[in-house]
Amino acid sequence: MSASTSPRRTTSAALAALLAIPLATTLACSPSADAPTTTAPSTDADASPSAPADAEADAKPEGPGKAVIKDAPFDVSAVEAAGGVAYFAGGCFWGVEHFLEQIDGVLRVESGYMGGHVDSPSYQDVLTHESGHYEAVRVYFDPAKVNYEVVAKRFFEIHDPTQANGQGPDIGPQYRSAVFVTGDEQRTVTEGLIERLKARDYAVVTEVLPAATFWPAEEYHQNYYARKGDTPYCHAPVDRFGD
Repeated sequence: MSASTSPRRTTSAALAALLAIPLATTLACSPSADAPTTTAPSTDADASPSAPADAEADAKPEGPGKAVIKDAPFDVSAVEAAGGVAYFAGGCFWGVEHFLEQIDGVLRVESGYMGGHVDSPSYQDVLTHESGHYEAVRVYFDPAKVNYEVVAKRFFEIHDPTQANGQGPDIGPQYRSAVFVTGDEQRTVTEGLIERLKARDYAVVTEVLPAATFWPAEEYHQNYYARKGDTPYCHAPVDRFGD
């Protein structure tokens, strides 16, 4: 990268192409064909048809990678006791789940809702902005194989942490960028990553919030891209840390 080039100046051709998919063909985390609902798809995507202004100028996005479903049994209580659980919100949970589940050492990623004021929210509660929840993911990982910093760093690489109130074409409070930390150790790591990004001229808007109750999303949202054979439309891994 030359000294005169900021990583935030313009959208890279590759990422722009990814985000320029016609909105009529994107689902914007709307109910899929197999969902038990007759509600029309979300129109939130129509609010922002262009790519985020803060997309990188010269960092090339990676490909979508291979979709995986990790459903092997493990001792949830033991993993949680070892600190192997993390929560992230970065736009449509389908894409965040897709990429984080590819990390070696991650045991399972679940799509769901966090941060609202309604118990057991449905997708429709979140879609209408009445419950106050973020679309989030719960990540179970084996601390003996991968640490929290690796998972959190990947989260910042697969979504745009500089875009407020949405992600790509998906606009709305449920798509805000946030890390829900389980304690001081995760907070310190997360804030350290944010400071690294700010030092590279990224105007990060990601919130760092205490973890709250995680409500799993409906079954048709789980492992969406792996089941459908599709690829994320508003998430792409980008080397934002330069290492």
